[in-house]
Amino acid sequence: MPDNLKWTNQYHKHLRARAMTRRGHGWDAGRGRHPRHHKEFHRYHKVVRISRPLVFIFYLLMIYLLFSWAGYKAIGIILAVLISIKEISQLYFLWRLDKRIFEPIVKLNAGVQEIAKGNYNVSIASDVENEIGLLIDSFNEMARKLAAGEKLHQDYEENRKNLIASISHDLKTPIAAIQGYIEAILAGAADSQDKLEKYLQVIDNNTAYVNRLIDDLLLFSQLDIKKLDFKFETLEFEVYMNDLIEELRFELNERGARLEYRVDLNHNYSVSIDGKRFYQALRNIVGNAVKYGPESGLTLKLELNRQGEFLCLAISDNGPGIPEDKLEHIFERFYRIDRERTKDLMSTGLGLAIARELIEAHRGRIEAASQVGQGSCFTIYLPVNREEQSSL
Repeated sequence: MPDNLKWTNQYHKHLRARAMTRRGHGWDAGRGRHPRHHKEFHRYHKVVRISRPLVFIFYLLMIYLLFSWAGYKAIGIILAVLISIKEISQLYFLWRLDKRIFEPIVKLNAGVQEIAKGNYNVSIASDVENEIGLLIDSFNEMARKLAAGEKLHQDYEENRKNLIASISHDLKTPIAAIQGYIEAILAGAADSQDKLEKYLQVIDNNTAYVNRLIDDLLLFSQLDIKKLDFKFETLEFEVYMNDLIEELRFELNERGARLEYRVDLNHNYSVSIDGKRFYQALRNIVGNAVKYGPESGLTLKLELNRQGEFLCLAISDNGPGIPEDKLEHIFERFYRIDRERTKDLMSTGLGLAIARELIEAHRGRIEAASQVGQGSCFTIYLPVNREEQSSL
């Protein structure tokens, strides 16, 4: 789980614990404060504001009466001026205190109350450059992180609901088929050996599909929570690819497809990869091309070259291509370009999503380009080992 999401959950637990503690010790549940301290800050603030002019007028009156009665009018005027200057300075100081301390604290308190209500989209405007201003900046940063954590939490919840709905939908069809054919066999509908074998074949296909779906779900969940173990090793990538190409070419030839492979490198660069996981990602991409490609005459072209600090493996096909409005979604889990083919028992809808996660776990990336009627091209970028980057 991401750090922002963990922080948000811990913060919520902290608020709930504080609320329960306060209720247990006589705190006001509505305001979160003890009754005798209710709006204490506001009362003190109001008293200070009202007392300023009253104290000033009182001083002037006392000085005037004192020196008027004593007959020293000149001295009284001088002292009155001096005291007036002193009081004006004090008034200015208190005004500055109000603007730079009290008002920002009132705003900060209002922001904290909004956070306590669960409203994290709050920001306090402040132009004071003092400790209170730094505190407000820290509060705004905290609010931004809480808002980001809350959004991430909501996204996870939405993804979880969509995942459950997708799994339920994808499991319902094969399980219903298995149940229906078993009931048909038990009812004696398979009255011939050929029909029985046909029914059993359907059951076997659907069972295999459910098994693949569960395996892909387990793998994707492990990738999503970063719990999948990788066994990275440094390999000469061109040599590694040569072995993979022979195996892929043999399988594609059996399907009536053709595989072309070209290498455009001036050095046999090494990369750090998990050979098994990378092969799985590559097979998912190739399998996607086979599934959506033409039934006859499918051609796959693989080209290995170098671009800056990356080795690039481009896999292109002569399939029907992917519409532009769907291209950006192809790496999403359970996304299928052709919804009519969701029940072909060939795809779990997780292949490309798993491929992307596996490649990104290798500190690489995968990109897709396509044009309807002209095929698609998937490009895998893998970083070259650091000690060899100087020769790039």
